[in-house]
Amino acid sequence: MSQLTTGVRAGYATGSFVTGAFGTVPGLLLLPYLTDSLAVPAAVAGLLVLAPKAWDVLFNPVAGRISDRAGVRRPFLLRGGIAVAVLFALLFAGPFTGAAAAVYVALVFLLCATAYAFFQVPYVAMAAEITEDYDERTRLMAWRMAFLALAILVSGAGAPAVRDLAGGYWAVGVAVGALILVGTLATVAGTRGVPVSRRVSSTATPRELLAAVRGSRPFRLLLIVFVVQAVGLGTMLAGVDYFARLVLGDGGLQTLLFVGFVGPALVVMPLWQRVGRRHGKRVGLVAASLLFAAAVAGLGLSRALPVAAVLALMAVVGVGYAGMQVFPLAMLPDVITAQERRDGTARAGLFAGVWTAGETLGLALGPGVYGLVLALGGYVASTDGAVTQSSGAVLAALLGFTAIPAVLAVVALPLLPPEATPSATTSATTSATTSAPAGTPPEPDHEETA
Repeated sequence: MSQLTTGVRAGYATGSFVTGAFGTVPGLLLLPYLTDSLAVPAAVAGLLVLAPKAWDVLFNPVAGRISDRAGVRRPFLLRGGIAVAVLFALLFAGPFTGAAAAVYVALVFLLCATAYAFFQVPYVAMAAEITEDYDERTRLMAWRMAFLALAILVSGAGAPAVRDLAGGYWAVGVAVGALILVGTLATVAGTRGVPVSRRVSSTATPRELLAAVRGSRPFRLLLIVFVVQAVGLGTMLAGVDYFARLVLGDGGLQTLLFVGFVGPALVVMPLWQRVGRRHGKRVGLVAASLLFAAAVAGLGLSRALPVAAVLALMAVVGVGYAGMQVFPLAMLPDVITAQERRDGTARAGLFAGVWTAGETLGLALGPGVYGLVLALGGYVASTDGAVTQSSGAVLAALLGFTAIPAVLAVVALPLLPPEATPSATTSATTSATTSAPAGTPPEPDHEETA
């Protein structure tokens, strides 16, 4: 299959402005929004961040199956992305405090997460369908991760600045909602007319489809590693605001921490791409995870380090984070394609649904874990964030930001499956071809229309 054009790679990658903004800002600001603006207790706030996204664990595979049966992806991206943009603006515009605020945020976030499933699942599934070339998939994911890093930089560093300038969280919802809308329209336009290699969708029942996922051991193992690491990343993301204010003593450092974390990722994607080509995606993921864990563990000494050293460590964390994102997502299409060809059915949407459900759960568990750690440390909620916290709360903020993410980055690495290499994919293709009935015509490529 011929290489994708730069325009297609960039068009697909702009979808990361949707996934990056939705994955970053709630994990970064929803917890402090609840605890320090709406007076919701930390433990309850952690559950509120978790529960609506946990819903996607059940719903994402359903969204994937609907997308598979429809036979198209881009219309789902358009409708889902627009709905996410509107609901996100409403999420940070709650008119209540206390218990009423908790109910409002829970309901709006649930609707927003549901709409997001109809964008995210088809978006991830497209990567297995617009190219079947092993190295091209790595290039495509490198583009996507570079755009994702930019999205995290813009939304993660910009959202707190918008909040501070406007004097309220409502401006965060409006600004990030606009960014999500732009990302949606750009990726729908940028992938127009892209040939999509897709077999006729399966009509199997949900139980049979989930059985197919359970039957793919490489997929399960890769998913477990990715989800465990996502919990660590979600925990660290949720702790940035608290780490800056309580540990470093300067809330204004939150933006610099984000720049130090995400900025290097924009530069090192070509480096990780070369590592993947030379040593393989699996080796690249292990190396990135170890680098991330070592740097995060070093941040445990932040109270004794100068700010410049803390920011330098954050930059190293960002280098590791970039590899932890690009390699699993580059391995995923290879695993999906190999399994589809063994089964002879089109289930990219289903696999993508289960994958994104796991990713969403992992990132949602992070704030829940961090909220629980804060609660155990005695963190006191308020409506203005001006409460003087105890030493236990400060220690909890530090440990939740460092120790937990470092451990979760490496603990599941022994489970990583062997790669679905180009030779293995070719073998799967040959097996599927020889097992097909005589006279079966080759499966055509299709072009999607919105």
